[in-house]
Amino acid sequence: MTTTRKLRLAALAAVVALLGSACNSAPPVPDTKNLDELYQAAKAEAQVIWFAPKPEAQMRPAIKAFEKKYPGITVQYTNKKAPDLVTQLNVEQAARRVSFDVSNAGGLTVLPSLDMAAPVDWAAYKVPGDQIFNGNFVYVWAVPKVWAYNTDAVPAGSAPKNWDDLLSPQWNGGKLTVESRGSFMTVWAQDPKLGTKAGLDYASRLRQLSPHYTDNTTQAHTNIISGQTPAGTDLINLVLADRAKGAPIAVAPVGPTNANKAYLFVPTGSPHPAAGRLLTAFLASKEGQAALVGSYNSIIPENTDCAKPGANKVVAALCQAGVQWFSETNIQQYQQFSDFFPQVEQALGTDVN
Repeated sequence: MTTTRKLRLAALAAVVALLGSACNSAPPVPDTKNLDELYQAAKAEAQVIWFAPKPEAQMRPAIKAFEKKYPGITVQYTNKKAPDLVTQLNVEQAARRVSFDVSNAGGLTVLPSLDMAAPVDWAAYKVPGDQIFNGNFVYVWAVPKVWAYNTDAVPAGSAPKNWDDLLSPQWNGGKLTVESRGSFMTVWAQDPKLGTKAGLDYASRLRQLSPHYTDNTTQAHTNIISGQTPAGTDLINLVLADRAKGAPIAVAPVGPTNANKAYLFVPTGSPHPAAGRLLTAFLASKEGQAALVGSYNSIIPENTDCAKPGANKVVAALCQAGVQWFSETNIQQYQQFSDFFPQVEQALGTDVN
């Protein structure tokens, strides 16, 4: 091969590499200083891709409200479990091919998501300061963890009324469905009246009942509704949504519990960075919250507050059941959880990590 031909091929290879790099590079983040400027930049992008661990039907009212307020921008939504979100985003950012604009973090996915979030001045987009967490996360709804029971299988008077009741022999032999990751034990690391040491002892005693373990809380919820197991760990959002449809399920008055905060963030390298910021800011606003509250997904008081539940059916249900709740307040708590949950899994005998 001649020297000239080699040089031409080398030049062609360089061009191909440059084009490939350009295809993989993320679009520039518009320099917007307020919501009006952000909307104009987002409208030029025309769409926003949102991934979160919620059924699309629950998010549809908020999506419609956003598209009505900001015409010209279409929302593409995908229901994806939080751990899968972390894994996918980690791979995509390494490859510089991020495929979505708004992601979700909560519980054990908060710490691994910290470095994946793009820096955003959320205050410039009118996000309230008490909803901005660790700079780049925005608190948009809470996911209170509860114990629930099948009302066809368990009379209200026989439902567990506290954590100790759950250790009764009546629940022995797989009559409790329990999420194997142990996130329902979060409150034991939050409430000083409980404590992690006592929590591990409790998990060990719960294990002796041979509960029916599930990979996640959604599966546990399905078991309770179907009657496969009379009671178990659940999320109040799922309980209320299906109860409204006539399902035989109710919240057991077992407390205290954890009102797990869920955050949205815009990943570094997102394909529509302005639209991602606009959607996140909208969901944190009063209009966005009004659209979410009807599907049992919204902000609730940080800790137990039954003075004025208002239109918030989640707060009303917790208060009606007499369940106290605690929420996370700082990054140190998430670090504590990352140490506590593997120990809980060992005590439960699940070790799913």
